[in-house]
Amino acid sequence: MAFRTTSYLLSKFGTQNLTKVSLLNGVQNVIMCDSKTRNSLSTPMMDNLINSIREGGLNDEVRVIVLSSEGPVFSAGHNFKELLPELGRKEHEKVFNKCAELMMSIVESPVPVIAKINGVAAAAGCQLVAQCDMAICTTKSSFSTPGATFGIFCSTPGIPLARCVPKMNALQMLFTGLPISAQEAKQIGLVSKLSTEESLQDDLDVITSAIISKSRAVIELGKRFYYKQIQFDLKSAYEMGGTTMVDNINLPDGQEGVKSFIEKRKAKWVK
Repeated sequence: MAFRTTSYLLSKFGTQNLTKVSLLNGVQNVIMCDSKTRNSLSTPMMDNLINSIREGGLNDEVRVIVLSSEGPVFSAGHNFKELLPELGRKEHEKVFNKCAELMMSIVESPVPVIAKINGVAAAAGCQLVAQCDMAICTTKSSFSTPGATFGIFCSTPGIPLARCVPKMNALQMLFTGLPISAQEAKQIGLVSKLSTEESLQDDLDVITSAIISKSRAVIELGKRFYYKQIQFDLKSAYEMGGTTMVDNINLPDGQEGVKSFIEKRKAKWVK
């Protein structure tokens, strides 16, 4: 499979250049570059991210999307200027509806979305990490949900947090607002891989290369089923899983995979 290579481009979405987007060998890199606001998830930033993720999913050349940032802060969370009391309830609702749209764009993306963190991820920034399919971070990274400290409990950040870490760890983060280290984040399952700054990109390359070697159609089917089945009881999940496996085997790439295994050769994926 041949991949198109592009240099870094300022995001074309919206009027503010808050992200840089590039495509190299099947990996779409989306870099938040609003260091002035500590890469806050302002509405324009969330629009940039949503559009980049959705466009990446529509591009067959994209096999993995990596979300990262410039500067020492991955993301400090929502921009509080958009949450001022005088703006009113309707404007506040727009912010959190946009945030939900961003999180669901990750779930609904046909390709894996990986967070790459080298610094602080706080509040909705921590939420973004928790919602990604995978997350790799350096030992200098930290994670927190400090909203209650400022009178705004991290209710929405707690949604993906509660789904990827044990209850007591999630509630300790939410109730205290205290940051946890990268080592603690790996231990409780908030991140999937811990790296040094020097090895971060190499370790990420190993993960993305392994994904890219698989059929895009099969990865898409598997990702969609994963997020669907976790909403059901065990018996129902197995019933749906059997049907999904049959669907998978009867995909062109599923058939090619079986044949290549039997014939002891490298598979040639259609997609």
